[in-house]
Amino acid sequence: MKHTITLADPTGFCFGVKRAVDTAYKEIERANRDGKALYCLGQLIHNKSVTDELEGLGMRTISAPEEAEDGARVLIRAHGEPDSTYSVLREKNVEIIDATCPFVTRIHEIARRSGAEGRGLVVVGDAKHPEVKGILGCTDHAAGVIYSAEEAAALSERVSGPLTVVAQTTIPSEKFLLCTEFLKTQRDDVRVFDTICSATKERQDAAKQLAERSDAMVVIGDPNSSNSKKLAEICKKVCKNVQFIDNPKELSLQEFSNNYIIGVAAGASAPERIIKEVIAYMSDLFTNTQETEVNEMAAYMDEIEKSLKLPGRGEVVTGTAVQVTKDYVVVNLGCKKDGMLPVEEITLEEGQTLTDMFKEGDEVQAKVIKTDDGDGNILLSKKRLQSGENWEEINAAYENKEVINVTLVKEVKGGVIATCKEVSGFIPMSQLSDHYVENAAEFIGKTLPVKVTRVDQKRNKAVFSHKAFLTEEKHKKIAEIWETLNVGDVVEGKVMRFTDYGAFVDIGGIDGLLHISEISWGKLKHPQEALEIGQVVNVKILSMNPEKGKISLGLKQNNPEPWSVIDEQYQEGQVITGKVVQIKEYGAFVELAPGLDGLVHISEVAHKRVGNINEELKIGQEVQAKILEIDKERKRISLSIKACLEAAPAEEAAEAPAEEAAPAAAEEAPAAEAPAEEA
Repeated sequence: MKHTITLADPTGFCFGVKRAVDTAYKEIERANRDGKALYCLGQLIHNKSVTDELEGLGMRTISAPEEAEDGARVLIRAHGEPDSTYSVLREKNVEIIDATCPFVTRIHEIARRSGAEGRGLVVVGDAKHPEVKGILGCTDHAAGVIYSAEEAAALSERVSGPLTVVAQTTIPSEKFLLCTEFLKTQRDDVRVFDTICSATKERQDAAKQLAERSDAMVVIGDPNSSNSKKLAEICKKVCKNVQFIDNPKELSLQEFSNNYIIGVAAGASAPERIIKEVIAYMSDLFTNTQETEVNEMAAYMDEIEKSLKLPGRGEVVTGTAVQVTKDYVVVNLGCKKDGMLPVEEITLEEGQTLTDMFKEGDEVQAKVIKTDDGDGNILLSKKRLQSGENWEEINAAYENKEVINVTLVKEVKGGVIATCKEVSGFIPMSQLSDHYVENAAEFIGKTLPVKVTRVDQKRNKAVFSHKAFLTEEKHKKIAEIWETLNVGDVVEGKVMRFTDYGAFVDIGGIDGLLHISEISWGKLKHPQEALEIGQVVNVKILSMNPEKGKISLGLKQNNPEPWSVIDEQYQEGQVITGKVVQIKEYGAFVELAPGLDGLVHISEVAHKRVGNINEELKIGQEVQAKILEIDKERKRISLSIKACLEAAPAEEAAEAPAEEAAPAAAEEAPAAEAPAEEA
């Protein structure tokens, strides 16, 4: 008995997913043309084969908006994002490419409107799903997420006030109905919006109906795909034998030995090519393992079907030479069109002609390059067939993620053409190097190691990336460096760039953050006050986070904390030279050394009475002062500038009005009141 395989309809990419994937490919082409970085915030869809291919073409996946470079492009996936994400991206001057599914956008609008009305928003769905997180981030009145009557009851007790209820687009309708009906029995003011995607419901209904009349079901989808997992759950309720797989290799065909009616369904994020591979794989195995009766009429019908079917572009065909001239060979392919093999598509030795190489009746094998040459014939090529062996090498490199060497031969719009033996491929400008390339001409003629990021042999296309090779090598080097570093190590580094909060230092291939507070024991307004770009410094590793790839560095730790060695450098009565760093009404702070300031009380600035200290001292001014007292317990140093100045003439002191002398002593009081952190 034959197996019957039936595919549920509809199946495969839904509208929102297809829109997002098509947008991604279009934006990758644009990025390859202008060399601008393209990021996708989170996995575009829950299908690893698709996301791996997109990343291979140059689109980088990030997990947070802060990871995007300023001025880059960021693709918002179909799941959507909370309002806060858009705010961060706008602050970074990022070009936002919004591929949010229109059905999800509608839910965001409901959430915002509900919040403006002061209504609590409840989402029926998976709290961990990115779509749900995005919905909750569109309102200030998020009440919570539920997926069962028990969770609905707990929420109803916890949250007061009117509620608006929406659904995650991919949940089963019965789950949504169960939760909303329960809430209506508990609350008076509940507004319900059934936001389950119609495409999702159609797929679920089609899969359920097919599962009910099948002996076994195969559900195709990524294990991380919410809608695919729900599809499998629905099928399991009505069919005992259900296999949830990601690719043909995961099929267990032994379980189908006694099951002759097999249904196939696929989640909204399953690409068409995977679905076709699964069905083809099952068909081939069943054909090879089952006895099939073939009568004369069936064989006759097969021959008719073959004669009507034309070979496709890129297909390798075998036929018989029926006419040979000096310019072409006509080949009978057993279908309603003949093949035309022109001399330009055959590799001949010097002096050799087509009539030397072929005779009528010879078997000819070639590759189809056009299904119609304009005269009603199928255009064939022997040269393209010969390059097939080289394509096998390219395919192997792609499948095994191996490195191959290519020669760059020609500059074209958006990149360069590179060859590997007889195979030509394309390297986008953005993939020529791991830094921005303005002119590709400098690469022409060079042989570079590359990774194969895309192969389409039927279209004779391959895409290479030298950047992917360099990035992989860099990651290997970085991994080696991480293995050699330890907290507490002092290493040599080079200052690469500044931010307001510190400096990034290259410590042999990895950038570490030298926070502004770790540069000097003294206070800095900006790291460039103490450092220069390109400066080589010895820094201490303070902390390491391999998961996030972050290293914190310190520079001031190379010198002792000033107060710990103050006895070795300063004593009471010593005259020091310092810089005025801060001025207050009651005195001025003078820096003896980074992290070590002393207070010159206003009464110790000059021998005369000082009414406004700003008239006597300026920020940055260098002064000499005498150390009056060192209080190590309170970490305070008292200084005197007037002790280093000559005393005023006696007659001037005698002439000073009595009422001016009294306030001078009175103003000594604030010295004791100076805040500890300023002293």
